[in-house]
Order: sequence, then C-alpha cells, then structure tokens
Amino acid sequence: MSATDRDDAEALQARLLALFRRLTATDRQALLRFAEFLAAQGPVEASSPAKAPGGGTPEPPCDIPRPAQESVIQALRRLAKTYPMLDRRELLAPSSELVTQHMMYGRAAEEVIDELERLYREHYEAYRKRCRGEEA
Repeated sequence: MSATDRDDAEALQARLLALFRRLTATDRQALLRFAEFLAAQGPVEASSPAKAPGGGTPEPPCDIPRPAQESVIQALRRLAKTYPMLDRRELLAPSSELVTQHMMYGRAAEEVIDELERLYREHYEAYRKRCRGEEA
C-alpha cells in the first residue's frame, strides 16, 4: 500500500468514525450489520463465474439446505456457497437493496431471504441458458 493510499484510508476511517459517533445506538447497529454484509460479499472485483457461459454443461448448484433459523447475512453466505458459479458482481446491487430493506426499513428477515433465494435461482437459470447457448 502506497503512502497516498494509506493516507486516503486513514482519512476515510476518520470520516467513518466521526459519522458513526453521531448515530443513535440503533443506527450504529444497522451500520455495523451493513458493514458485515459488505465484508461477507468479499472483493467483488475478484469474483468471477467458475464456468464460462457458452461452455456446454452448466455447473449444478450445491445442495445446502436452508436452516430453520437464519439471518439475512447467513443466508447470503449460504447462497454464495450454493451458487459458486454465479458472478457476484451481477448479484451485488439487487442483494444490497434487499439487505438494506431488512436492516434499514425493518423488512422481515424470512421475507428478504425468500427474495434472495428467488434472485439467486433466477440468476442460476439465466446462467444455465447462457451455458447452453440459449438466450438468457
């Protein structure tokens, strides 16, 4: 990390800390959960599909059952492991929106997880079609 990058990182940390201190306890918890969500996603630019579209046989999803009790963040981790062949960059924006609806606006976790599962299934179906050379 260069000195400039280090200075930028320190300035961002100071700004984030100043904002954090101005938040209510509830908002601090929401910010923390959102940061955990972003960290769980990993570096988006480093992710890539395991199998290139148009390559023939699509990779099947892993069979990881949904537990009876699961947080939204745990569901995201499970879905990322279930569908490792999907490009996470394509899923980041819609997943983030659903997580925000849960964390910031109180949408029920079970409802958000249902939507996340639907989102991942839809992206998997599009991936399968691309692998077989069909229109997605």
